[in-house]
Amino acid sequence: MSVRTERPAKAAAPALPYRFFDLHVLRAERLSPAMVRITFGAEDLRDIVSGGRDQRFKLFLPQAGQDAPVLPEARDENWWTEWRAMDPAVRAYIRTYTVRALRHGPDGPEEMDVDFAVHTDANGHGGPATNWAQAARPGDRVTVLCPVVEENGGVDFQPPAGTDWTLITADETALPAVAATLSWLPAGSRAKVWIEVPHTDDIQDLPTEADADITWLIRGGASATPVLDAVRAAEFPAGSPYAWIAGEASGVRALRRHLVGERGLDRRAVTFTGYWRRGASEEDLLAELA
Repeated sequence: MSVRTERPAKAAAPALPYRFFDLHVLRAERLSPAMVRITFGAEDLRDIVSGGRDQRFKLFLPQAGQDAPVLPEARDENWWTEWRAMDPAVRAYIRTYTVRALRHGPDGPEEMDVDFAVHTDANGHGGPATNWAQAARPGDRVTVLCPVVEENGGVDFQPPAGTDWTLITADETALPAVAATLSWLPAGSRAKVWIEVPHTDDIQDLPTEADADITWLIRGGASATPVLDAVRAAEFPAGSPYAWIAGEASGVRALRRHLVGERGLDRRAVTFTGYWRRGASEEDLLAELA
């Protein structure tokens, strides 16, 4: 008698590296004057994966008076085209955020933390994301477009081979990405970090196994460009650096020019991202992509 043995079939890879998930708020916590942490949950949240570091995803928020965000019926690769065609007064707001923490457990909770940098005017009014985050309560509903594979194209922090140390700069909008990146860096790695925040109360404990020199800069002092001025005045370690710089777009560009033009960093070893642009709302930026 012969016995036929077959190898188990491999699970098919997802057609797309991202998928839509409907989440609800589990709890909200005010971390500091400029930061609110929202913890989300869902039955299928365990399908969300993260490449760590500055892993980004799309967040869809409801408009005022809506119980849940309004999205196109087809949740596939055509969602962007269909969302643009919807009535702007009805369709969901779109924002890009960082996966601050993702917790899966065989018997424990399925949770995802997202830290919101909140900005308000003199009357306490902010944009759609700030207003939503400050009013968020357990049970509030959102939709996210999140990665379902680790290699998903949504991680920009990619030190090349041969990197001896890492330079990181950010303002509070990129602070969640910095925090997640520092927690990812392995023991023995070196990093010099500059972070600009509005208030001393916005300074956070940033756990890391890396040898990280973290400098906090408080906005509103004598310098109009505190991060740029601090980096210009800094003595860099020996070796080949990798730079990850994020925050307000014009400041990021100026810092990149300094690193490449004045410090001689290889432009291929500098990752720079404008998380926001002075004088422009995210709706303005989205309209430019249309």
